[in-house]
Amino acid sequence: MKSLRHIKALILSLAVAISMTACVTPARINYLQDMTHGSQVEIENRFEAKIAPYDKLSILVSTSGLRQELSTPFQQMAGDNQVDINGDILLPVLGKVHVAGLTRLRLQDTLTAMLRDGGYIDDPIVIVHFKNFKIFFLGGDGRGRVINIGDEKAPFLEVLAQMGGLDNYTRRDRIGVMREVNGKMVMRYLDPRSTKVFKDPFYMLQQNDFIIVDAYNSTTALQQFNFWMGFIGTFTSIASLITSFAVFRSINK
Repeated sequence: MKSLRHIKALILSLAVAISMTACVTPARINYLQDMTHGSQVEIENRFEAKIAPYDKLSILVSTSGLRQELSTPFQQMAGDNQVDINGDILLPVLGKVHVAGLTRLRLQDTLTAMLRDGGYIDDPIVIVHFKNFKIFFLGGDGRGRVINIGDEKAPFLEVLAQMGGLDNYTRRDRIGVMREVNGKMVMRYLDPRSTKVFKDPFYMLQQNDFIIVDAYNSTTALQQFNFWMGFIGTFTSIASLITSFAVFRSINK
């Protein structure tokens, strides 16, 4: 009889353990759990997006002087300036300009100098913007979305916030960020539950990065829970029948 009681106790413990694993706990989902009031974490990997092949740029040219007509030939730059495979763009009057590897601000300075030193405009004002700064998100449920970034600054946590955060069934310890580095696709896994995420070299996202997550939706979790609870229920019923049979035999001896 003692062994049967032990079996029942084991079954009950197993049921409790399974029900606990099906629950969502704060330790599994809360962000920056090791950050307390007054915490200061240095961001080591500051980032300025660099122009790459196939980027699209908007380039606005004007002048602070009285002769506004001098900037007229360059107004076509305001459209899509596609960076070709060699990292070049073709601009009115200026011709081919190599831009790959430059930041947005560096290109502004470069074009300003070319317009001034070439004698085209005495006091040019150049403003450059990315037109295709996008981050791609692939969810564990097979769905994807595109996040458009307003400027070249895209911290990992900020992008997660723009997405509306992560649901409770997304694995926080295995959020992949994939990007092209020197012709190869490189993947790193970031964990937003820890301040260590700020020190990761992929924390500052670049244009065309992919965020890839492993997720388990509530339906799948419920199905798994129901399966195991059904299994335990069947096992408990069998154990109860064995117990009843043993009690019946002991009474009739």
